[in-house]
Formats: sequence, structure tokens, C-alpha cells
Amino acid sequence: MYLTKEVKESIFEKHGKGKNDTGSSEGQIALFTHRINHLTGHLKKNRKDFNTERSLVMMVGKRRSLLDYLKKTEINRYRAIIKELGIRK
Repeated sequence: MYLTKEVKESIFEKHGKGKNDTGSSEGQIALFTHRINHLTGHLKKNRKDFNTERSLVMMVGKRRSLLDYLKKTEINRYRAIIKELGIRK
């Protein structure tokens, strides 16, 4: 599997408050970004995989709602995570 326990811990450690902090918005956004990048690469090879395409669209929507929440509550954290992950609005 592409997303092992160690990869998840490193993502949460880098973007969250710690490796066990899975609830922070930054950590979840970073995890969604990692999964979105993986699925995008998969869809470039397999153009007719419509189930993966649907999953990708749903994941982008979840990440967008988390980003909107972060933007509404704390704009500085929002700007930092956008800049760090290279997500464009």
C-alpha cells in the first residue's frame, strides 16, 4: 500500500502538532493532498478508472471544505498551509 503507518506519521509530524495529532486541520489537509497527488498519478495512467476519479473529486471537496473552515477561523494558519503545500486557490 502506498500510505503506510510511517508515511502518515511523517505527514502529521511535519504539518501537525505531533505524529499522533491526527485531528488538526493542517495534518488532515496535508494527508488529503498526499492522497490526491497519488490518485492524480494513477488517473494519468488509467484514464477510464471512473471509481478512482469519483474518489478523487470527493477528496478534493473534503480538502476544500477543510481549507474553507481554516480560512474562516484562522487566516494565518490557512495562508501558511497553502504556501507550504503549494496549493493554489
